[in-house]
Amino acid sequence: MFDIIVIGAGHAGCEAAAAAAKLGSHVLLITMDMTKIGQMSCNPAMGGIGKGQLIREIDALGGLSGIISDKSAIQFKMLNRSKGPAMWSPRSQNDRMDFSKFWRRELEQIKNISFWQDSVNSLLIEQNVVKGVKTKLGITFKARAVILTSGTFLNGIIHVGGTHFSGGRIGEPPSGGLTEQLKTHGIKSGRMKTGTPPRLDGRTIDFTQTIPQPGDEKPEKFSFWDETYPVENQLNCFLTYTNEKVHKILEKGFSESPIFTGKIKGIGPRYCPSIEDKIVRFSDKKEHQLFLEPEGRQTIEFYLNGFSTSLPWKIQEEALKYIPGLQKAKIFRPGYAIEYDFFYPTQLYPSLESRVIENLFFAGQVNGTTGYEEAAAQGLMAGINAHLKITNQEPLVLKRNEAYIGVLIDDLVYKGTEEPYRIFTSRAEYRITLRQNNADERLSPIGHKIGLLENHKYQEFQKKYSAIRELLKTLKSWSINPEEINTLLLSKGTSEITQKVKLPNILSRPQITLEDILKVIPSLKETTEKISHNRKDIKEAVEIYIKYEGYLERENQMAEKLSRIESIPIPPNIDFESIKPISTEGRQKLSKYRPKTVGEAAKISGVSPADISALLIHLGR
Repeated sequence: MFDIIVIGAGHAGCEAAAAAAKLGSHVLLITMDMTKIGQMSCNPAMGGIGKGQLIREIDALGGLSGIISDKSAIQFKMLNRSKGPAMWSPRSQNDRMDFSKFWRRELEQIKNISFWQDSVNSLLIEQNVVKGVKTKLGITFKARAVILTSGTFLNGIIHVGGTHFSGGRIGEPPSGGLTEQLKTHGIKSGRMKTGTPPRLDGRTIDFTQTIPQPGDEKPEKFSFWDETYPVENQLNCFLTYTNEKVHKILEKGFSESPIFTGKIKGIGPRYCPSIEDKIVRFSDKKEHQLFLEPEGRQTIEFYLNGFSTSLPWKIQEEALKYIPGLQKAKIFRPGYAIEYDFFYPTQLYPSLESRVIENLFFAGQVNGTTGYEEAAAQGLMAGINAHLKITNQEPLVLKRNEAYIGVLIDDLVYKGTEEPYRIFTSRAEYRITLRQNNADERLSPIGHKIGLLENHKYQEFQKKYSAIRELLKTLKSWSINPEEINTLLLSKGTSEITQKVKLPNILSRPQITLEDILKVIPSLKETTEKISHNRKDIKEAVEIYIKYEGYLERENQMAEKLSRIESIPIPPNIDFESIKPISTEGRQKLSKYRPKTVGEAAKISGVSPADISALLIHLGR
């Protein structure tokens, strides 16, 4: 008997098990292969546009993905530095083997986690309440809650050209039985598809024909906490391109492509298409970028990012010979597509608990998402909420103005998805507020309050923000004379000042940075370094607050105004069908989903603004 059983040890499963166990639940983590815990099934990298924000938020709450990423990093970049801070997104290249090794080590050090290597083929369900699982070996484990995080393994089929066979990943068996059982309980499923590129022998690549892509000169890291350090001795990635000759060769295999022949029924990711998709969709383009990414420090294997494909392996091999640097490249294993079952996420509460089967939680690709980061974020929230549910506490639901995690789950639960969902900064309407650098400010108090973020980390957080507040107060009150600053202003192409002004008046100009000002005013530099302890993150946070103060205030006002309406409760016994001013579709959808607040009601597809107005009037608002 366990408190919580987690099915699957991918990114979602690892975060779910760690979170629930650290909160005090006795957890059983069931995986088909103990050597594949936290496996990077596709590219050896974490973070990216929007995704890096998720990793920072996981870390701020007390999750582990940021720490594991830092410990296994071989390169680090802050993407979009040329744009505003709302767009800055951290990304790391990682050692694939180290990433899995560090995940297993972290999990094994959490005393409340037990492990079992096996495959789950059915759930124990009594009167629509999950009670445990039954494995392929015929063993029954009971639990008060179950979290399903089976990734691409549910009825997985692998495609390479005209060849297809069952598998959850190349060389690994699929998992069967769960989809069929859940369907009998009224849970709707669909099929999705994802793909991966060929892996290459680095000894056979001519890197002189490629363009080196180094990491940042002064790399940062994901985790806010002192237990990790920025990566040293970074490895390069390398850029190359396809060309018209490559495209012609690939087109020869289209007649055998399972995407075009109809063998693959599942929908693939829009924002990470296969190379054959790119050639058809962007037929006007004569070349496409490809990135050669090292798989680790102790291997010569390279991942060919941008060349995801399910074409016959012979076609893959022939096409590579016409790509600069890859003329003599040998393939370790070809690219392939995988088709798998998922469950429509609109069947979930915002806590990620099933609306149909009580105490059953879903997280990761089974909810229709793509990417390690989206999976890890869902796993963390499912682990937290499963623990809160069985201890009779209210679920933790992050709002859209609190976290990208809130945007992700809100989109899935209320809007649903017909194709593999990935997060973007453009999906967040409060993205100036939801920056990667302030994830700890937004979420660490929450993580500490629920008991997930340790005391010593919270003390680190408090010390940092005490310095930020002190420095912000100091800089806002600091006055600058014309003779101190005008030479700098002229050199930066911005107008001079004629009288003494407060520092924010200068720093709010887009041409001027805090570092620019510190270089020309030694006394200010000395004061700033003393308060900030010369920490870049503290100075950067203060600069952003000053530069974007007006925008941040506007977003906060919008969020507060919306929150006042959204938080209005809906009585649990309300008869929506009796509220005739609400449209027929609106009444049907409200009756089906039974939202708890007006905010939840407004997010339901088919419930119009006019329906919400009618509902507010009915509620006496």
